[in-house]
Amino acid sequence: MTDVNAHAYNQPPFAKFLGIKIIEITPDRVLAELVVREDLNNRFGIMHGGAIMALADNCGGTAASANLKEGQTTTTLESKTNFFAAVPIGDVAKAECTALHKGRTTMVWQTRITRNDGRLCALVTQTQMVLEQKK
Repeated sequence: MTDVNAHAYNQPPFAKFLGIKIIEITPDRVLAELVVREDLNNRFGIMHGGAIMALADNCGGTAASANLKEGQTTTTLESKTNFFAAVPIGDVAKAECTALHKGRTTMVWQTRITRNDGRLCALVTQTQMVLEQKK
């Protein structure tokens, strides 16, 4: 895709460590999945909230990166998570990240985390700041 910055496809080591699988990247949407393994357990047999937040943060960073111009980077300024339902171990957390705002210096992304039965588990809104690389 010529309209997506190539950096978006280069996932960070942490995303690989978690097992995040990127399904689709466009300038307005990122789809990803994460198989909920035992090592993502929060001690009660469900996916740890931090793992859910990490999945969403990675999607937001990927989405912002897809829109960067040459010489720009991005960082998360703010992230807010609402949890609605658990994702049990053995299920798949599915993330859909969409643009709410794509400005010159900030972007706002919303990520819906669902499980295999389609139930909404979390809603994450994050603000990404666009940074110009120092010369």
